[in-house]
Amino acid sequence: MIEALGSLIERGGYAGILMLTFIETVFPPLPSEVFMPMAGFVAARGTLSLPGVITAGTLGTLAGAWFWYIVGRAVGIDRARELARRHGRWLTLHPTDIDRGVSWLDRHGAPVVLFGRMVPAVRGIISIPAGIANMPVRRFLLFSVLGNAIWTALLMTAGHQLGANYGAVARWLAPVSQLVIGAIVIAYVWRLIRFNRR
Repeated sequence: MIEALGSLIERGGYAGILMLTFIETVFPPLPSEVFMPMAGFVAARGTLSLPGVITAGTLGTLAGAWFWYIVGRAVGIDRARELARRHGRWLTLHPTDIDRGVSWLDRHGAPVVLFGRMVPAVRGIISIPAGIANMPVRRFLLFSVLGNAIWTALLMTAGHQLGANYGAVARWLAPVSQLVIGAIVIAYVWRLIRFNRR
């Protein structure tokens, strides 16, 4: 898989990076910490420029974030409440939780989107609650661009600096991803056990 990704980056250039980062954002199982440093390594070899790969990566992740934001907008608050009413046991949500969540995002949505875009394992789906809460488009795009650009620049610059050792980035970040996923699973199971139909 690593070889296939490297080949796609080298042959596809900036368009290939844009496509990969879009896919990674829409389908989180393709981790950015694997191929973004690789793109930085390709830039270090002179095939592509570092500013160019960072720009392509930022645009690709922004397109993916926009996709999930539109999905959230399509679901909307009323449909989210209905889903919570009908399937609240497995979602571990009550309709009132949706209202509280929307109210909380109204107050703290900008930093949630900004920092959420830099958290492994959840960065691809953080746009959904922003869309459900009907976060203003300009604010969403602004903080998505900032978060995406910071994350992309960090990973690609690390790959650029590490050269052939770019794979170390994925090894460094793997425990963080596992910790985040583990925390999400534990929190879900805890809520599931304590859930009651008020």
